Amino acid sequence: MANNKKTFQLIWGTAFFLSGIGVFIRIPQVMPQIESIKHFSSVLPFIKICFYLMGLILTAGGGKKIYLYFKK
Repeated sequence: MANNKKTFQLIWGTAFFLSGIGVFIRIPQVMPQIESIKHFSSVLPFIKICFYLMGLILTAGGGKKIYLYFKK
């Protein structure tokens, strides 16, 4: 049972890590679409910071789970 939990944590960490990388790859493609929406033009820097922060948190959290799995 404990081995299944560790394997699940590795899969979960990998999913987080890859999702974070995906966010970083997708941001340059999505930002021009968001810039074209007039309502969001005043808060564009805040939106960009939030996207990058989300990618950073996902990547760091997934990396931590993967690191802890292989450290043991």
